[in-house]
Amino acid sequence: MDSNAIDHFDTSRFEASRNRLASLAYRLLGSAADAEDAVQDSFLHWQAADRQRIKVPEAWLTKVTTNLCLDKLRSAQARRERTAGAWLPEPLLDGDPMLGPADTFEQRESVSLAVLTLMERLSPVERAVYVLREAFSYSHAEIAEILEVTESASQQHLHRARHRITTARRSGGELDPAVARKVVEEFLAAASSGRTERLVALLTDDATAISDGAGLTKKLLRYDTPERIAAIARAGFKSTPAKQRLAGGVSEVHFALVNGAPALLFVPDGKVVGAVTFDIAGGKIATVRGIAAPSRLVRLTESWRQHEPGAPLITQW
Repeated sequence: MDSNAIDHFDTSRFEASRNRLASLAYRLLGSAADAEDAVQDSFLHWQAADRQRIKVPEAWLTKVTTNLCLDKLRSAQARRERTAGAWLPEPLLDGDPMLGPADTFEQRESVSLAVLTLMERLSPVERAVYVLREAFSYSHAEIAEILEVTESASQQHLHRARHRITTARRSGGELDPAVARKVVEEFLAAASSGRTERLVALLTDDATAISDGAGLTKKLLRYDTPERIAAIARAGFKSTPAKQRLAGGVSEVHFALVNGAPALLFVPDGKVVGAVTFDIAGGKIATVRGIAAPSRLVRLTESWRQHEPGAPLITQW
């Protein structure tokens, strides 16, 4: 086999793993853009390696990608960007290959915005062990090889990670899409019409709301009582000429599933300029997240433009 044929064959072997590596990197980093960078860096490492000596390319690429992500998480820049109160995961439209694998409840939950946010409480190694085990079903022996730790250390990291996430996670199990859509539509109708009492009734007693302030604030905006959330929802969902100018035009408001959770997307002329996602527990809204920083919506917009949306819930916002 000549050198060109070998390069083509080796590139094909990498491409066969690309989506899986991107899914791994996204879970570790919470950012599609950073995940894509990590996968590209892995490809450069693959090209520079003595590939004839790599017996199991999938395992080798997993180890390289994981450790590139850990380097990113440990960097001074990442620590500044991800300080408590200043960071939200990047939302992805359901069906995006970066969200896979999604065969089990544990795999789907591991890529929810709720769990991606909670994983910020973990150390980089705990986060890696949790993702490799819960989302990709690696054994502790395999994880130990990837992270260069002992099997017992891997087990301890997983125990701590699971405890920290399950203690803070309010999960009602698998979400009924029909129920979720009904709750979100009622929330939109109440917010748009200014019905405060109905908004409060749709929220759990300990509901929280988080907004990135469209990327214009240094810290996330947080609201921690149903009354405050209702007030900010009434103001936020009221259409004004100033908001339309900021959005780049009159928006349609669509229902969608984002990272497995119900969401409202604000879309002027095919571009997603805002995503409001909802965590639902016991038929009520437990968490509302507002994401409008343009850098966080690039991939979501790309997916939306390839998507066949249903009729908007609001045609002119």
